[in-house]
Amino acid sequence: MRAPALLKGAAALAIVAAAAVGCRSLPLPPPGARITTVAPFDTGATKLGQAIGPLAAAHPGHSGVIALPDGRDAFAARVLLARSAERSLDVQYYLWHNDLTGVLMFDALREAAARGVRVRLLLDDNNTDGLDPVLALLDADPNIEVRLFNPFRMRAWRGLGYMLDFGRLNRRMHNKSFTIDNQATIVGGRNIGNEYFGAAGDMLFVDLDVLAVGPIVRDVSQDFDRYWNNASAYPFSMLVQSGTIAPQAALALADRAKLLRGRNEAQRYLEAIRVSPFVEQLMQRSLPLEWSLVRLVSDDPAKVMGTADPDDRVVVQLQRLWGQPERRLDLVSPYFVPGSEGATALAAIARRGVTVRVLTNSLEATDVAAVHAGYAKRRHELLRAGVQLFELRRSGDADRPDVRRGPLGSSTSSLHAKTFSVDGRSVFVGSFNMDRRSIDLNTEMGFVIDNPAMAQRLHGALEQRMPERAYEVRLDGEGELVWIERSEGKAVRHTREPGISIWRQMAVRILSLLPIDWLL
Repeated sequence: MRAPALLKGAAALAIVAAAAVGCRSLPLPPPGARITTVAPFDTGATKLGQAIGPLAAAHPGHSGVIALPDGRDAFAARVLLARSAERSLDVQYYLWHNDLTGVLMFDALREAAARGVRVRLLLDDNNTDGLDPVLALLDADPNIEVRLFNPFRMRAWRGLGYMLDFGRLNRRMHNKSFTIDNQATIVGGRNIGNEYFGAAGDMLFVDLDVLAVGPIVRDVSQDFDRYWNNASAYPFSMLVQSGTIAPQAALALADRAKLLRGRNEAQRYLEAIRVSPFVEQLMQRSLPLEWSLVRLVSDDPAKVMGTADPDDRVVVQLQRLWGQPERRLDLVSPYFVPGSEGATALAAIARRGVTVRVLTNSLEATDVAAVHAGYAKRRHELLRAGVQLFELRRSGDADRPDVRRGPLGSSTSSLHAKTFSVDGRSVFVGSFNMDRRSIDLNTEMGFVIDNPAMAQRLHGALEQRMPERAYEVRLDGEGELVWIERSEGKAVRHTREPGISIWRQMAVRILSLLPIDWLL
């Protein structure tokens, strides 16, 4: 899901007009309203600690990782790890839907708190509209504290809030992490909601998370503490008074979760939890972890106030770690808006003889057409330089939600994974999109994993599955764009954006003329 949701289509124009109002900061909480807390570091005696400790000791300086490309596996891993928590759950997300998977995940936090686990839930406030009653129920638990990052002053009239405070509210916390007992963490591209776990019917996001154990977990915990204790993280109780939430506004969370569990659509998720091997294998030290040098990259939370050092941005951290690609750059980004600077840099890399391949969403697959417009205007420049462009298709199989999805998903999917590899030696997995919003406005995080085998698997997935799942975009002999669609050994050539109406194509062309790349 794109950030922020209001920056879509023509609505972006109204928001740009309001930018002159400038950036207004919220009043700081009074003394004592925000208590500084940190992750527990003495968790070696927990069940997770006892299982992971010997494995980490056998791989000094390295962390164990395992990819979670399947939505149901990713859902089950979170719930099962929450059930195994004994000391702490630190949970940080940009978006959390009040739907089937969102409610079941909320209930997993509630159940952990009932066992005495301390739960800290940090949500960006951009997508909490309508969630205040549920968050109030959680925050009322003595073992749960909810904080909202860069919150809205006005809980109901959020559109007006954007107009009056655009400079601040246009910057969002896009980070995603789920950390248990400071022993295991899940980091990646998924928010919490049906579309991220394969439960949304006609919109299923192809996404990627990584489950990690070992020393990298402490880095994630320290980063969570940095955000949790930041001046932009406001205690929920300061923003929403408990007396303003009507008791009848929502069913008690446990009751609602119980009701949802009885529905047919919940059964495959409950079954995924029941049969998932992750936690049992982790406890038995048989989970096929790949022990690698893993490094966390994360923006300074001050970025949302525009006061962070530009040299500390995630994009700069990645450049420092990787340097210049020498042989191959595989880039997967659902919202690919390189802008003039990024397009020039990618073109220069390709002209040096490096194979540069980009997979993003086609116009028919994207959930935000305005973002596609920011990418579409750069296609000619990139292709002329030798960059290979592929756009994920979306067609057919809409009535088969139970089909398991590989790294490129089913044909009903929209790409949401953010991953890239350099020279077949290391991989990035996280929340960072290759666009101006991730680079300059939002805070982001992710892992750089030095693992040639993992990098090769990404390369192999693109080599083997992309021709059947994505359009290859090329320039014809006259310099015009064509889209090559391959299926069952046959190739079909399209001379305009496939799968969409002429009116949508015209709308995207108009949007591509507007100077809004920095918003996308």
